This record gives sequence, structure tokens and C-alpha cells, in this order.
Amino acid sequence: MSLTTALNNAQAIFNNTGTQSSVVSNNIANANNTNYSRRQAMLTTDMAGAQVVQISRSSEPALQKAYLSSASSDSAQQLLLNAYSNLQSATIGGNDNEIAPATYLSAFQDAMQNYAGSPSNATAAQSAINAAQSLATSLNNATTAVQGARADADKQIKSDVDTLNSLLKQFQTANEAVKSATAAANPTSSALADAMDQRDSILNQISKIVGVTTVTRGNNDMALYTSSGTTLFETIPRTVTFKSTDTYTAATPVPGNSVYIDGVALTPGQSANTTAQGTLQAALQIRDDVAPTYQKQLDEIARGLVTVFAETNSNPSKPTLPGLFTWSGGTIPASGTAVTGLAGSITVNSKLITSQGGDPTLLRDGGINNSATETGYTKNTSGGSGYSTQLDAFITAMNAKMAFDPTAGSSTNASLMDYSASSIGWLEGQRSTATTAAENTSAALSRSSGAYSNATGVSLDEELTLMMDIEQSYKAGTKILNTVNQMLQAVLDLAS
Repeated sequence: MSLTTALNNAQAIFNNTGTQSSVVSNNIANANNTNYSRRQAMLTTDMAGAQVVQISRSSEPALQKAYLSSASSDSAQQLLLNAYSNLQSATIGGNDNEIAPATYLSAFQDAMQNYAGSPSNATAAQSAINAAQSLATSLNNATTAVQGARADADKQIKSDVDTLNSLLKQFQTANEAVKSATAAANPTSSALADAMDQRDSILNQISKIVGVTTVTRGNNDMALYTSSGTTLFETIPRTVTFKSTDTYTAATPVPGNSVYIDGVALTPGQSANTTAQGTLQAALQIRDDVAPTYQKQLDEIARGLVTVFAETNSNPSKPTLPGLFTWSGGTIPASGTAVTGLAGSITVNSKLITSQGGDPTLLRDGGINNSATETGYTKNTSGGSGYSTQLDAFITAMNAKMAFDPTAGSSTNASLMDYSASSIGWLEGQRSTATTAAENTSAALSRSSGAYSNATGVSLDEELTLMMDIEQSYKAGTKILNTVNQMLQAVLDLAS
């Protein structure tokens, strides 16, 4: 080997180790960056010796696909679980169900039984009315909470749509950078790897909002589609549109406004173990399915109260009218059919409320709907203070089976007491299923994230070991250079 060749080899070693150490140092600096894929300086050997020919970036498309799917499923399931938990906290309370309508209904039944046992006791009469008012208020409050959940879901949808549109624009910029770096054909530059990291980072964020699949085309161009096949991005971002609703009441139509991706409506998720991919579908499910179903159950409890405590007239040709409990509609609802928003407007008839000039004993005696010309609604026609027949009839009716709307997701033939309890069971059952599903999606996300990270991420131990190997190569180059220097010095010494 000539001295010139030896010097060239040493120079090549220094060039290679410099590039390699730069790549490894960058890997180490990004060891905790989840959006960074490991780089590697690829060497090849030819007649001129070894040289770095490419800065390669680790990629595992199959593992990335699994990770994106897991991220979409988990974000949807976690949002749904949070909605169930919030509904339970706002309408049922803790382990004792202290604010549930069913709890207030049970307390009201106890008050009714006490009053029936002492029908002449004015305090017992007032207690029964107080319990009825608390029950009506619990249904009003639960309705407010449920409609609040719908409003929150609508806001989530609006936020997700705005974020998704922004991310798609960012994705376009990142995709153009990837294509430009690819076209530049500079394999020893890190520009392409950096651009692909940025694009994948945006893709990860998109996957949490909506299920996404990718197709990589020539020049590393990438197209995005929803899990159902709708185009999200192909050369340019597709428009995602949604018109939000400012205020929600039980009367706000179900379903609400749709989300359109490239003109195609996005479907909501289904079931407590949701089919939703991403938070958008989960939020649609909460707004248009979970909350409305629960609202129907509350409305059915309220309808049952209006029906059970209705007043009949001694004249069969006269109408049956709301008695103790009334509502904004002022009529007796049809059997087995939920009346939208009834739980939000149910109230105790003012004719029985002392503070409003009413008489609590009308609950015992009847006659709430009497007038100057109509006395047929009175039951206690003798006026005896020990009369309890009507109170006993109400208590019996509370425990008698009646028809409930099958679309409310609970029992269709049960007593009012049992139906209210089954509504608690429905919500707790849905939350329990969602909890188990959330644990599963979280575990799946952890596994897929770990597998993807292990395949494409940075192992600090491996990088440090590689750095030591590079150091040894550098020392070898230094040794060659020193040897050449010594030989040249010997030649110079001989010449002198």
C-alpha cells in the first residue's frame, strides 16, 4: 500500500466516522422523542474504499398501520367512557346513587306510605309534597345534565373538525417536503428522514380524531383515507365541514348536524364497546345515541309519574288530567311512548304547594282539577280526615306494571319503581362495558406502540455501543495517519 493510499484510507475513515457519529448523536438526542425514527448511516465498499452512501430511516409500515388503528380505537373508547362516567356522576352520584331519580322516587314512595298510614297528619302530607318536589327537581336536573352532555359532545365535534382541517393543511406541507426531499435525490442528507418524521407526527395526531389508512405512491407521495374509505387527503386536503349547535335542550332534534368529509357524512360509533374510530365518531355517538337514549329513560320515568298520579273524573266522559305531577304539555301522555323533554318540564302541581297557596291534602282527597262548576275529580267525597283509599291506590299503581317505550333501551313492561332502578342499571352497565373496553384498547395501544417503537425507535444502549465502535474506527484512522506521518518523517530525515 502506498502512502497516498494510506492517507486516502485514513481520510475516508474520518469522513465516515464523522457522518456516523453525527447520525448516532442525533439518535441519542432524540431517544425520548416518540415522533422520531432511528437513522443509520449506510456504508458500502468499492475500489476507493468504504464510504457513507445513504442516511436511512427506520420504517415498519405494517406496525405503523397497527399503531394508527389502535390509536383511533383507544381515543374513541376513552372519550365514550368519559361521557358515561360524567353522566353517572351528574345524574346518579356515587356508590349510594344519592342523586338518582330512582333514589328520590324511593324516598317519595316512603313519604306516601307514611302519609297513607296517617292521612290526617298535616306534616305527613307536607312531607309527601316535599318529596314529590325533590323527585321532580331530580328529573329536571338530570335532563339538564344529559343535554349538557350533548352540548359538550357537539363542542368536541366542532373542535375536532377545526383541528382536523388544520392538521390536513399541515400534512400537505409536510407531504410536499417529503416529495421535494425525495426528488432532490441526496441520499446522504437527513432532509428526507426529517420530513417523513414530521409527516408521521401529523398522521399520528389525525388518527386520534378519525380512523385513517395510508397509501404511499411514487416519489413518497402519501394519500389518506378514512377507515370507511372516504378520501381525507389526496394531493390536497379534502374539506371537513360541520355546523355546530349553540344550545341544546331535550327538544333539539336527534340526530344533530352531521360531519361531512369530502361531502360524505361520517357515521357515529355504536355500542358501549364502541365501533368508533377516533374521537369524532365517538362524539357523534354520545350526542346522537348515548345521551338521547338516557334522556328517553328519564322522560319515561316522568311520564310514568304523570300517568300514575293522574286524576280521573267520576263522570267517564270527562278527561283524565294530570294531578300531583304535571308538565308543560298539560295532558296525559299516550301509553308506552316517550314524550321528548317531559323529564325537563315535570313539576308538582302548584295547587298542592303551600308556598303557592296550594293545599297538600288534595293529594289525599283529589279534586286538584276541580273548578267552580266541576267537582267530579274529588275522591274523598265524605271529607273524612282518615280517608286513605286514594293514597293506597297511588302506592299500588307505583308498583304495578306499565308499558314503556322500547326505544329507550331499558325495560318495556315494568313497574315505575323497577323501571327507575333499571335505568340506573342501564347506565352502570354501559359504563362497565365501556370501562372494560377502554382497558382493552389502552392495552392494545400500548402493545402496538411498543412494537412500533422497538422496530423504529432509538435504543440508547445500542446507540452507545455503536458510538464506541465508531470511536474504535476513528482510532484506527488516527493510527494510520500517525504511521504515515512517521514514515514521511523518516524519509525527510534521510533526505536531510
